[in-house]
Amino acid sequence: MVIDLSSLLCSDARSTDVSLGISPDRTPAGVTALPGGRLEGRVTDTGGYVRLTSKVSVPYRTVCGRCLRPVNGVLEFDFDRTLVTPGQVSEEDLEENPDEYLFILNGCVDIDEALYESVLLEFPMTILCDPDCPGLCPVCGKRLSPGETCCRKDRTPDPRWAALRSFVDGEDDDQAPDKD
Repeated sequence: MVIDLSSLLCSDARSTDVSLGISPDRTPAGVTALPGGRLEGRVTDTGGYVRLTSKVSVPYRTVCGRCLRPVNGVLEFDFDRTLVTPGQVSEEDLEENPDEYLFILNGCVDIDEALYESVLLEFPMTILCDPDCPGLCPVCGKRLSPGETCCRKDRTPDPRWAALRSFVDGEDDDQAPDKD
């Protein structure tokens, strides 16, 4: 995706609006970007300091990380960058803030790589259908509803934890070692 800045750079205008349709081809595993993604913002030039300030919205489809129900949502985040020409920023500044700058080449700035990287970084690690989603029963795999217990009451303990359970169950306040 390329933003043409020639009208801003070659005139007395101090800002220009940006409105682009986006369709990220790179999303986290298991997440599908749906049509209708947008980048809406403004490029402002204040005495040679050019700044892109925008909001991004990406509709998506995935499954809940706990119960595997389908989830449709919209990822929204701010996408702000400083736009510079080659040589305008020192190598030290580029090394300290590599994600802050985008380069203007021939009056245009290509935002693809930075935008898609931001999309990947902004997605939560786990997407849930509801913050209180109880998930699946660990014994039978049934999808649980809030407040439902399924097999948990009758659940037999995992034998791999038996040694730890005997240690905790065998401890008594009366048997605690004396401290000198």
